[in-house]
Amino acid sequence: MKKLLKFAPLCALLLGAAALILILASHALTYSAQGSIASASGWYSGAAVIFGKGPQFAEGSILGFGASGESTFEGKLAWNALLAFIFFVVALVALLLSSLMVFVKIKALEKFGGLIALVAAGLLLVGGIFLFFTLPAFAAANEWNSTDGFKLGVGWIIAAILAIVAGVASACPAVLALVEKK
Repeated sequence: MKKLLKFAPLCALLLGAAALILILASHALTYSAQGSIASASGWYSGAAVIFGKGPQFAEGSILGFGASGESTFEGKLAWNALLAFIFFVVALVALLLSSLMVFVKIKALEKFGGLIALVAAGLLLVGGIFLFFTLPAFAAANEWNSTDGFKLGVGWIIAAILAIVAGVASACPAVLALVEKK
């Protein structure tokens, strides 16, 4: 079991990297509304929500006649999405350092390996939780009156779950080491 636990930072690093890629590459928010004679759908990219500028897409139709188009969103960012992005980057750097400590035996740094893994775990957990609250934060920042029809994109939901799992995986060795000492 101990041999497997030393690879936990590396597993957390891979899961965290997948989460970071997903929030940058997938749609953050999607929109869909269906009426009796009209329908509309669209999305905001991860970059638009994280940085306040990026691609967005909208399409609509009335009585079968429709229009669609992609444009660049220029508005306000969601504060929690930006913090989640920053937390993921910092956690990935910490996990990379923690993963390297497993393979490179430096006595002075071994004492801090568990602490670094715990910090990375906390950042990934908080960042993953922040992603679930992106829709209300983005709507408030851009002064939307209603979020009816909007929902969090599937890629962002998967990224949040991956980040939380990565945080748990990163924390496991340090928590088990603390439990063993008592």
